[in-house]
Amino acid sequence: MKYCANPFSYERRVTREVRVGNVGIGGDNPIRVQSMITCDTMDTEASIAQTMELAAAGCEIVRITAPTVKDAANLQHIVRGLRERGCDVPIVADIHFKPEAAMEAAKWVEKVRINPGNYADSKKFAVREYSDEQYAAEIERIRERFAPLVRLCKERGVAMRIGTNHGSLSDRILNRYGDTPLGMVESALEFARIARDVDYHAFVFSMKSSNPKVMIAAYRLLVARLNEEGADWNYPLHLGVTEAGEGEDARIKSAIGIGSLLADGIGDTIRVSLTEDSIHEIPVAKALVALTNRIPDVSAPAGTAADVSFDPFSYQRRATDRIDCDGVAVGGEELVRVVVRDATYEKVAHKIDRLGDYKPEIVYETAGVVELDPRDAESVEKVNASADAQLVTVRDGVDLPVISAFRLLASQLHTRHPILLKDTLTSSVHSPRDFLDTLLTAATNVGSLLCDGIGDAILVQGEEAPGQSLRLSYNILQAAGSRIFKTDYVACPSCGRTLFNLQTTTARIKEATIHLKGVKIAIMGCIVNGPGEMADADFGYVGGAPGKVNLYVGKQAVKFNIPEGEAVDRLKDLIREHGKWIEPVTAPAVQAEAAV
Repeated sequence: MKYCANPFSYERRVTREVRVGNVGIGGDNPIRVQSMITCDTMDTEASIAQTMELAAAGCEIVRITAPTVKDAANLQHIVRGLRERGCDVPIVADIHFKPEAAMEAAKWVEKVRINPGNYADSKKFAVREYSDEQYAAEIERIRERFAPLVRLCKERGVAMRIGTNHGSLSDRILNRYGDTPLGMVESALEFARIARDVDYHAFVFSMKSSNPKVMIAAYRLLVARLNEEGADWNYPLHLGVTEAGEGEDARIKSAIGIGSLLADGIGDTIRVSLTEDSIHEIPVAKALVALTNRIPDVSAPAGTAADVSFDPFSYQRRATDRIDCDGVAVGGEELVRVVVRDATYEKVAHKIDRLGDYKPEIVYETAGVVELDPRDAESVEKVNASADAQLVTVRDGVDLPVISAFRLLASQLHTRHPILLKDTLTSSVHSPRDFLDTLLTAATNVGSLLCDGIGDAILVQGEEAPGQSLRLSYNILQAAGSRIFKTDYVACPSCGRTLFNLQTTTARIKEATIHLKGVKIAIMGCIVNGPGEMADADFGYVGGAPGKVNLYVGKQAVKFNIPEGEAVDRLKDLIREHGKWIEPVTAPAVQAEAAV
């Protein structure tokens, strides 16, 4: 199956255009940036003010939650107020669980987002087998619920997003396909076929997950399936890493998921989901789009999709020999190592003991790294012919996009040779940049390759400051799931459904648990984003009612209606009960951040 035109060079996927009000998605349009307001949808003036603030910051499409028919009806007043104030940004109604709310919202907005996992199905996590006849009957039941919305959208010229989320698939899909990228794709295609049967085509797809590996695999599989369905299945795609969290970690995780797909030419509109005020999402999204626009326009190296060294639809780390690099084991089943230049090491050598988990492990100049241009067949063959496995990298100055260069290297190099990844092929000394740009570039390039299974060590050389480059290296490894060295947080962005202040709550939970290495905690503002969308979290903190919190172990609710003021302490108790609590004698990650 083919998921992009050429995995070794950039070419944007060709799609049809879908109009959302006065904004076109796909076709010849630029990649669009969107976001979501966070206030109560029934607060008309606040909704108008937040929407206008986002539009002024460069947000091209704004989404507003409509959890009930009453909320959906109030969209009329919000949209009218925006238009009276001269703001023509298209509005998207976000629908979960209630087809009736979708039908009302479609009267007032330019686009409706539905989630096939909960639009016509209640989540029971039931275990049952469906015969083919029972499965077909379920599809007909969904058709009866979904087709009226499709007809209304067609009549009114309203667009739609068919957006599946990892972890919130229907029981029917879960029982046939599991909680997998394939299940996500099949769930969306079922709804798309119903839309097409009504001759409605003004829709886009999304395949969101808090795990970048799952997200990337799902979008690739979707594109491959659309290609198989036929040329007229060329619908645009909305990209996003859901529940990315906050701060630097969230920006890195978003860049790995969104940036890697954009680099393959996949994606027509994006939303960066941060547990911060929505206005902060826009600069990150715009910067990711700008990175895509700067991908070098070079001739495609020799090679086709069939020549890649990895399975685009299923993660597996590239198998290599284990070798010794200046006393540090690299490759094989070893951790992905962090490499620094000698100049960087000299700047931090006096405080190695204070760097905690952010220590440099290998110095580039003493590691015997082999540098080559992957297009130089003679040089590649020389390495392949060597008796011993060697640590190999792409030399600086090669005029290829970073992702393309390392994919080509992996496809040409014998698998026994470990590979050292770089974030750029130019030193920071020669191309100083804003740190956000540096962070997104490094996360996109290195993170994408790690999710391809390529890479046994990484070198972040696009950031000159040694502390920041080390922190960035380790945080990319954590976000890509390649090396877990600190607590992992999955936190949804705020919206009108949120039942507590996500930003302050997330800060309190982090303060209490940041020392728990390898524990994954999900912080969800409401039942829509939990329990299902917590995906593979160990523990969950979910808004159950105003002022009340439910606690989860995995996807199982175990504590109910806990007063919000007690909930963090009760979460700590729950972690203790399951043997994953340690007392915070020190907080290495915090100390390390301060030290660097």
